[in-house]
Amino acid sequence: MNLKEILPLIIFAIMAPLQVLADFRFRKGEDITISVLSNEAQVVHTAFDIFTSDYKAVFGANTNLDKNAKVLIGTIGNNSDAEQAIDQQSIDELKKHAEAFLILVKNDKLYVLGSDKRGTAYGILELSRKIGVSPWQWWADSAIAKQNLLILKNGFRLFRYPSVAYRGIFINDEDWGLMPWSSKTFEPSKISGQIGPKTHARIFELLLRLRANAFWPAMHEVSVAFYQTPGNKEIADKYGIVVGASHCEPMMRSANTEWKIDGVGNYDYVNNRQNVLNFWQSRVEELKNSDNIYTLGIRGVHDGKMQDANSVQQQFDAITSLFKDQRKMIAKNLNSDVTKVPQVFIHYKEVLEVYNMGLKVPEDVTLMWTDDNYGYIRHFPNESESSRPGGNGVYYHISYWGRPHDYLWLATNHPAQIYTQMKMAYDKGAKEMWILNVGDIKPGEYLMELFLDMAWDINSIEDNQEAIDRHLKSFLSREFGKPHADELLEIMNEYYRLAYIRKPEFMGNTRTEEQDPKFKAISDLSWSEEEINKRIADYDKIAAKVIRMSKTIPTERQNTWFELIEYPVRCAAEMNKKILYGQLARHGLAKWSLSDSAFEQIQKLTLKYNTLNNGKWKNMMDSQPRGLAVFQKLPEVTSGLGLPKFNPPALILNGKQFSKFEGSKPIAHGLGYESAAVSLKKGSKAFYTFKIGRSDSLIVEISLAPNHPVAGKLIRYEIKFDDEQPETVDYHTNDRSEEWKINVLTNQAVRKSRFKLQKNNTAHTLSIKALDEGVVLDQIKVWGVNQKL
Repeated sequence: MNLKEILPLIIFAIMAPLQVLADFRFRKGEDITISVLSNEAQVVHTAFDIFTSDYKAVFGANTNLDKNAKVLIGTIGNNSDAEQAIDQQSIDELKKHAEAFLILVKNDKLYVLGSDKRGTAYGILELSRKIGVSPWQWWADSAIAKQNLLILKNGFRLFRYPSVAYRGIFINDEDWGLMPWSSKTFEPSKISGQIGPKTHARIFELLLRLRANAFWPAMHEVSVAFYQTPGNKEIADKYGIVVGASHCEPMMRSANTEWKIDGVGNYDYVNNRQNVLNFWQSRVEELKNSDNIYTLGIRGVHDGKMQDANSVQQQFDAITSLFKDQRKMIAKNLNSDVTKVPQVFIHYKEVLEVYNMGLKVPEDVTLMWTDDNYGYIRHFPNESESSRPGGNGVYYHISYWGRPHDYLWLATNHPAQIYTQMKMAYDKGAKEMWILNVGDIKPGEYLMELFLDMAWDINSIEDNQEAIDRHLKSFLSREFGKPHADELLEIMNEYYRLAYIRKPEFMGNTRTEEQDPKFKAISDLSWSEEEINKRIADYDKIAAKVIRMSKTIPTERQNTWFELIEYPVRCAAEMNKKILYGQLARHGLAKWSLSDSAFEQIQKLTLKYNTLNNGKWKNMMDSQPRGLAVFQKLPEVTSGLGLPKFNPPALILNGKQFSKFEGSKPIAHGLGYESAAVSLKKGSKAFYTFKIGRSDSLIVEISLAPNHPVAGKLIRYEIKFDDEQPETVDYHTNDRSEEWKINVLTNQAVRKSRFKLQKNNTAHTLSIKALDEGVVLDQIKVWGVNQKL
């Protein structure tokens, strides 16, 4: 070997140890020195305190403030050592984005630099993620694993910034969970319904860990208003949380609870304008130095239309007038340049009708669109709306009280539904604000993290089923370890699939807030004995797996296991068994004791939840929110009617079973009754080939996700069978119609077509073409005409 060949090896041998010495190390028992300027914003010091606690839990050591530190933290503009050490190109890139951070290892030092106060805080808490601390370490009792060593290589670089400007949650329908838990257990108060700063500090820490920045406080009448409780405002400031308010709480006022305290006369802008303005004015003055998003407009004292504006035209006139009053108030008290103060207008329920009349919302105000309360977004920004300076947002639900039925107990919204709806909203321009109605936070932990992960980085999950599965698997692996992740992924996917067919809360065939007596009492679902037994068996299968796996989960993770996996899976199974065995028993096909036993199991599981971790979660979980009939022990009654007979179609095809396609390839996300629905892009076509026995004609039933129109007022597909003329089918629904109610209870929109069969015992081709955006094809069922439908 000559010198030319040896020299690179000599250089490598010399440089390799230097490279290793330049790496950054966290070591067990070794304190680390950190530099954080005292003039950093409060939220930066809050995040530093959180990381200090995490570091001690993981490595058994402390963090010490020292100007000559190994970890240097700073925010652009504060002239910190971190800022001085970072190259100008990186600083210029940081300056382009709000709430961005850069983590860099250079010559055995670790730098964290934020573009602003929240960016720096997120960067600090990214270190907590790196050392293995789950965002749910407190809220789901997620165990913090001890470590001996963590190395970040010299040159390590992580640059991140949010996709959505304001990302957060709405605490709602807190009557049976968060409010009683907070006021009676975690932060006992002599004032009924108080949710205080100790509770909000825990919520806000969770939001920081999940890289969220926005919060709508609880607003039901049972709860004391957020700003009526001393310390809440200050704790929001400490954690850097931007506090907003829901669609019926303009100008940071919870009219539902505060008007009776501070209001004069009726909450009626039309006839009591000055007193309503005074009511808002006092709150705006109070919040001069806080971060807030001001909701504009007005609705009723609670979740209803505004008072004394009975027609849409009267509401239009009133809102047009009050925009001027509210904006004048903001300019006078907060900033003379009103465009610098975050404001939002929320198109919820009847307010959407007012907007559609041509309501002029100021261009700098964010337009916030909503789902239909069941996860299907009612309106997506059009081209002109998406180009507005104020941008667009989405208010979305994973918990809901209302028609046709509540779902306040178990969090069962399908992850793929959340993904597909929010991804489309983002692609259409909803990038300014995402707020998720999480109910009581628990048991919606995973769905909340999914939503906020998308809001932080819309590209973190690719647009396909495998990527959505990877996100869930990563969550499960982090919380319970890699050896359990694959089996848990199967269990949770099946949990979501079965609930997609029908949520546990919907199993009684009842409805809320409807006068028809047939919806008041538990009644039969339109399922045959075979279908009922199949569903019970499917639930028994995943429940049995959970019970078996629970014996393999380490002791320190048992509480997390019960909260995130065992309670929701087993309770969903028991609810189905209670209702379905009851249905069989009404027809003499099962013993009532099977239904009663399932009811008792739910009570036992709920009691266990509320006694976990020495009673930490006492009063958090209620298995009977609102005391609705579906949650009660079933009355032992006899039905004189027979169960439906199982009438299987000649064949069932799911969306993924296409033989070929034209245009864009259909994409599967995991939605559907068989987890095999496909999204069809507008103009694309999927072909399905099949054979069927001798018949004169066919009935073809198409089942689709009940999405709302994405653009315009229609959502259509074209269906074509063999050489027959194609048929155009529209399946949009009118809001609150009977068809819409059936659709959201079943997660399917169904249409039937009939075709003449020209040839028998030969291959046939059926094609489905998306004529509009948002077409998600779930199942195709085919019957011969001589079969009973």
